[in-house]
Amino acid sequence: MNFAALKSPNFRTYVGGSFLGLLSLWMQRVTSGWLAWDLTGSASFVGLVALVQFAPAIFLSPLFGVWADRLNVQRSALFVQTLNFLVAVTFWGVVALGALTPVLMICVTLASGITAAASHPVRMSLTPRLVKRELIGSVVNIVAINFNVARMMGPALGGVLIGTLGVTTTLLIQAVLYIPFLLALSRVTLRPKRDSGTIEEPFFQALATGFRHVWVTPVIWRAMVTVGVLSLVARGTLEILPPLADGVFQRGAGGLGVLLSATGIGALIGGVFKGFLRPQEPGQIPGLSLVFVLLGLGLVPLLGAVRVWELALLTVAGMAFVTTLTAISMQTAIQLVLEDDMRGRVMSLWAVVTAGGSALGAGVLGLMADVLGYPPTLFWVGTAALVGLAGYFAYILGQR
Repeated sequence: MNFAALKSPNFRTYVGGSFLGLLSLWMQRVTSGWLAWDLTGSASFVGLVALVQFAPAIFLSPLFGVWADRLNVQRSALFVQTLNFLVAVTFWGVVALGALTPVLMICVTLASGITAAASHPVRMSLTPRLVKRELIGSVVNIVAINFNVARMMGPALGGVLIGTLGVTTTLLIQAVLYIPFLLALSRVTLRPKRDSGTIEEPFFQALATGFRHVWVTPVIWRAMVTVGVLSLVARGTLEILPPLADGVFQRGAGGLGVLLSATGIGALIGGVFKGFLRPQEPGQIPGLSLVFVLLGLGLVPLLGAVRVWELALLTVAGMAFVTTLTAISMQTAIQLVLEDDMRGRVMSLWAVVTAGGSALGAGVLGLMADVLGYPPTLFWVGTAALVGLAGYFAYILGQR
């Protein structure tokens, strides 16, 4: 089993605090999705909100990655999570005052997306330094499981709270949940990293160094291509579930919460399953992960075709299982070959590929669903991605 990092009290402190912050994140995700749908009844607007949430990662994460490599990463994490708390408070205030409009929804979501763009490289630089270097693979796996437990519980809890206490109280609870995370971040200690002169290197030269490192390291490049296609299609589909929950099955906010909880269950199973697999060797991408990638893309057309609620839940759970297992495998493959002073820059590009792919996929798929319909969109996009990535795998296997 690959859970050895939990023996570290330092790491356990972080995991406990971050869980509540992640719970808030996923509650806010279902709340935002429902408000976007409730305000407009448009799949395009739901996709636009998801695009605005994730798009800043495409442009800003690499810049924040340089920052993560040259500044005190613990203080940076505290600063970023404080901003997340303030954005959550602002979102609650706007709704409490009855002032929410589609334009304000986009503005608050954009602010949240900018802080998320900073959060990705900072978090991925911080967590490997909470333990000894030989436990990095275990850290990646446990952090992913922690993320997906919150992903499983958050949407269901958010849906229940919206239905019983209302959106305003739900948003207030989401803001309060960030406070224990801030306390945990203030208490952890980090192992030192090597001094390679990154601080003295000109900013954009340091940025270029990160891009160059990805380009010349085959395992990093291949991992990012693989997870990029999966994020664009499968994760993009999972970001536009409100039209499925309410437009196809007429199940409302509660149905959306159940769908998102199903994705959380699938993702959690994927994380635990990965933990029981043999630890990865540096410089390698497991062949089993490539098989699951193709399976996940094959589930996208199926989701568009299902008309039975229980089958839809199984399908989104399967997609989440695959995307989580693949993300852990690919991120582990990258983290195992990185030095600490390169993590911010390289993992910021990982954030561009994963979050940016989800954002672009959600926006494009939402627009196509309004024009072509939900089922045809998922059928054609999923099939094209499956054929294309299968061809890419055949090519790289042929190069060995």
